[in-house]
Amino acid sequence: MAKTAVVTGSGGGLGKGIAKRLGKDGFNIILNDIKQELLDSTLEEFKNDGLNVIGVAGDVSKKDDQSNLVAKAVEEFGQLDVFVNNAGIDVVTPFMDVDEDQLNKAFSINVHGVVFGTQAAAKQFIKQKSKGKVINACSIAGHESYEMLSTYSATKHAVRSFTQSAAKELASDNIRVNAYCPGVAGTAMWDRIDEEMVKYYDHMEPGDAFKQFSEGILLGRPQEPEDVANLVSFLASDDSDYITGQAIITDGGIVFR
Repeated sequence: MAKTAVVTGSGGGLGKGIAKRLGKDGFNIILNDIKQELLDSTLEEFKNDGLNVIGVAGDVSKKDDQSNLVAKAVEEFGQLDVFVNNAGIDVVTPFMDVDEDQLNKAFSINVHGVVFGTQAAAKQFIKQKSKGKVINACSIAGHESYEMLSTYSATKHAVRSFTQSAAKELASDNIRVNAYCPGVAGTAMWDRIDEEMVKYYDHMEPGDAFKQFSEGILLGRPQEPEDVANLVSFLASDDSDYITGQAIITDGGIVFR
């Protein structure tokens, strides 16, 4: 029987690339996004590609939405095998301008979303009495904090911490919890980061921030969604069964830990 994977925030960007790769690996796919229009477009594209897929709209920061997401996956495909907590947002602002609204929104999506998604998935794995994989979106910013990205970096440090704690507590239930840590990718998120950097640095022009962060990549190019999807594909497979509690960097050579 084909395995089933949920990927949150998979209407576009890295999440879409991850979902497409898992679909090609033979997984039944549950796409999830808060943006219905984006979700519908990707769902149609995946169906045209012959993938076995459904779409479930929802807000990852809401525990009930995460429980509903797992319930829909099981209702459609019988069980759950992999849950990818991919959904997240960026926050670009000087440290002294960080405010309560930014903190609340970033932590509710990037951190609460990971916690609630992991809990919902783990409950189902335990109910099934089956092996389960939870795979979280961390970042190089979960290993090293960056200027102008203090809030984002803090949320990703929290994701790495919850990944380790969950792995330790859930191992006895045959559940592995790991994270992938992307670097600099040419996605809509980086377009926003670049745009915000220009506002705060007079000497910067559009594209400069992305260029600056990309120049230090040892392998000589920015990241593509496929680069991240390759790692997630491995973590979702049986080949990674002896790996848990890790936050693996996939950045082409920027951060070394």
